[in-house]
Amino acid sequence: MSDSKIIIKEVESKSELKKFIRFNYELYKGNAYAVPDFLEDTLDTFNPKKNAAYEFCQSKLFLAYRDGKIVGRVAGIINDRANATWNEQNVRFGWIDFIDDIGVSSALLDAVAKWGKEKGMTKLVGPLGFTDMDPEGMLVEGFDQLSTMATIYNYPYYPEHMDKLGMEKEVGWVERKVTVPTPGHHANDEKYFRVAKIAQDRFHLKVRKFKSFEEIKKGGYVDKIFNVINKAYAPLYGFSQLSERQVDTYANNYLRFIDLRLLTVVENEEGEIVGMGVGMASLSYALQKAKGKLFPFGWFHLLRALKCEKHRSPYLDLLLVGVIPEYQGKGANALLFADLIPVGMSMGFKWAETHLQLEDNNKSQDQWAYLDCEIHKKRKCYKKEL
Repeated sequence: MSDSKIIIKEVESKSELKKFIRFNYELYKGNAYAVPDFLEDTLDTFNPKKNAAYEFCQSKLFLAYRDGKIVGRVAGIINDRANATWNEQNVRFGWIDFIDDIGVSSALLDAVAKWGKEKGMTKLVGPLGFTDMDPEGMLVEGFDQLSTMATIYNYPYYPEHMDKLGMEKEVGWVERKVTVPTPGHHANDEKYFRVAKIAQDRFHLKVRKFKSFEEIKKGGYVDKIFNVINKAYAPLYGFSQLSERQVDTYANNYLRFIDLRLLTVVENEEGEIVGMGVGMASLSYALQKAKGKLFPFGWFHLLRALKCEKHRSPYLDLLLVGVIPEYQGKGANALLFADLIPVGMSMGFKWAETHLQLEDNNKSQDQWAYLDCEIHKKRKCYKKEL
């Protein structure tokens, strides 16, 4: 540990923003489990003209320097919509990375806390993004597990620093590694298909699939799909409703590139979408090869991982699974899995990686009961009163 003074500077230019983003790659260069931030995507995340979350969020980005060298980074975020929804005055910290020096992590969090207090905030929480669609939760278990494009990887010393700095647990999440059933497996043979049949007969639910993104867009299904997310995720910690502009952004930037075999929606008798599940072949290895950059050759690794069966990852990332509250417990989840399990098998996936789930969300936890799976990662959101 150096005795040199730590200097905190606010990011004020595009060149500094690129340094902010690439610090993560430099800190984790060569790490077998870390997946680098996608440069072009993250540039857009911090561009108010391209990130619709700035309609209701404010942010400040900080870099920590010592002896002229970057030794840490952090984003401060105030989500006014979430604060109003949950009656909080929270300033969030996210995109936090630092060398193993308590002076650096302390200075970074102090910078966010000071800005938050100036804005009238009373509590520091994180790691969180602008919204639930951003990476959130500091890894506290599972440091030897491959990260995903949509989650945070961090060294084991990160949570140790949080404890030393007096940060307390706000909420926790878990992630599961699920074995994709093989022919004859009980999950494939019985439970989901039996419950799915009951849901179809008793509640008149049915699965809808799509052949093209144009079909989704022209049929007005983009809004219907994201309406499920807004309703299903509304009770979850820190959630803020997605705006129309956010929905358009996610649809155009991500939904159009999804293999539609891995998009399943459940409709009721009136044709209303009441549940949805979407997965994607993992891009973790491709992003490592691309070094987090689309150009000049990163696109090749990503395209090959998405389109070429030979180079497809054996991991399936379950990006989003949601059922609106009034249809939870009525078999909609079983219909989703009854459709996605055979698809995952036919595409040759060996494992599925679940999205983050709040550890006290029993309804969400119970849906995995009939599959072979294990909790292989745990995360925390920390808090500190200001």
